[in-house]
Amino acid sequence: MDQVSAKPWLAHYDPGVPHEVEVPPIPLWRFLEDAAKRYPQHTALEFLGKTLTYAELWEKSRRFAEGLKALGVKPGDRVAIMLPNSPQFVIAFYGTLLAGGVGVNVNPLYTPRELRHQLKDSGAETLVILDHLLPRFLEVEGETPVKRTVVTGIKDFLPFPKNLLYPLKAKRDKLPLGFPKREGFHAFLDRLKHPPATPHPADPEDLALLQYTGGTTGISKGAMLTHRNLVANVLQIDAWDSTSKELLGKGVMLGALPFFHVYGMTVAMNYGIYSGYKIVLLPRPEIHAIVEAIEKHQVTHFPGVPTLYVAFNNFPGIEKRNVKSIRICLSGAAPLPVEVAKRFEEITGARLLEGYGLSEASPVTHSNPVQGEIKKGSIGMPLPSVDAKVVDEEGQEVPIGEVGELVVKGPNIMKGYWNRPEETQKALKDGWLYTGDMAKMDEDGYFYIVDRKKDMIIAGGYNIYPREVEEVLYAHPAVQEAAVVGVPDPYRGETVAAFIVLKEEYKGKVTEKDIEAFCRENLAAYKVPRIIQFRDSLPKTSVGKILRRELREEFTKRQP
Repeated sequence: MDQVSAKPWLAHYDPGVPHEVEVPPIPLWRFLEDAAKRYPQHTALEFLGKTLTYAELWEKSRRFAEGLKALGVKPGDRVAIMLPNSPQFVIAFYGTLLAGGVGVNVNPLYTPRELRHQLKDSGAETLVILDHLLPRFLEVEGETPVKRTVVTGIKDFLPFPKNLLYPLKAKRDKLPLGFPKREGFHAFLDRLKHPPATPHPADPEDLALLQYTGGTTGISKGAMLTHRNLVANVLQIDAWDSTSKELLGKGVMLGALPFFHVYGMTVAMNYGIYSGYKIVLLPRPEIHAIVEAIEKHQVTHFPGVPTLYVAFNNFPGIEKRNVKSIRICLSGAAPLPVEVAKRFEEITGARLLEGYGLSEASPVTHSNPVQGEIKKGSIGMPLPSVDAKVVDEEGQEVPIGEVGELVVKGPNIMKGYWNRPEETQKALKDGWLYTGDMAKMDEDGYFYIVDRKKDMIIAGGYNIYPREVEEVLYAHPAVQEAAVVGVPDPYRGETVAAFIVLKEEYKGKVTEKDIEAFCRENLAAYKVPRIIQFRDSLPKTSVGKILRRELREEFTKRQP
């Protein structure tokens, strides 16, 4: 069988996109070193008015590496980083790699319980943390392996006079500042007083990152990502956009997605650095700050998640704002409703590509093409060097158009789960990663996620995929956000429940009956939500993924 008939998507690649990428045997930090050589005086990071050039970022990262080594960090040691998007995050991550360490991304929203689990599980003896977050760590400090804590404050990288005004604002907002003056606690800025380190020559197969999966499907596990995995995914993303060469050293990347999530880390931070872009850092993905940053910095790349694009589309007066600089946006982490993409493209004139990925794949495996046909509702095609197929319960490939589990293979796929051989065996079989997502492939090799295996609703013997129902809800003009889950039902086993946030102008004017009638026009009777609830907001992960599981648990608890 020739390659194209085995991989029908190759015939639909954009001109200039290679079928495979060559992954050089280099450590991930080489991207920063190269950018510092090519664009030394270009702005690498912009943070609330403070800028760092590529030369400065490279030097500070090497100083931080030496500062870590002086504290006793050795090659292979895990360094946990609990920071929002900031220059400190980028310096701490690259500094860890330059010292030969392994980064451990920690969500700044974690509770003390979640933090304790991750620090214990990863065995991290070093923690880099924001002073505001320190009280949460201090609650569990003695129950973790952490021996040394490096503390930074937002003001450390603010320009004058913001750096003087910030502590006053923090006090007014009752945010904790500083850190205990006792052994084991160190100031971030003191780490930068060391001479620049000689970079540790990591083997490409060495671990670079422990990326903990969100825990939306159970206990949070550390996906082991190597230097080669992360380098490969950046090069795959770069190869996918054959028009990007003209923007090298000139593009502007919006760093609104949190870098502690592998999607933000790879697509905004690592790819941005590899391309020599100016990365505009936002500590929180707030829509007002996003719109301001796009206008002020003429952002060309805006990677995001559907909830961000929903907020953008509904931002008051967005049609009058200067947002036409945006050239390309990759949407991931959750399904992108068709109506949301259409409206975003009307406002900006940009291409909004739905893609797909997961922590275990560094993360991107699929995307719609940059120039070719975007098939709405599709996650697109596998990236260069990624193989993908849809399989049944026995692991056999199913015919085109049939639903099964999506499995993927490529140089970006993790080594396994940290200290979890049984979980690794379940997820990785003969080099294939079993994603747990239900999908189908069409004759052109475009893939469609039908739903997560665990989210499928079985009502009265029928399989119902929440995404299909959500697509219909998003097509209703009054719906801003929607989530559909299966809830227990004594008669049907499960029934369909829809939780909806209405657009402001429709509140009090549209009823549950109106939504139900709309669904009846567009869905088979067994798929129509039997329970419809209006909410002011929906629970989300830090990346903006709607937490269906939380909605389901909350609803079930309330039932008599």
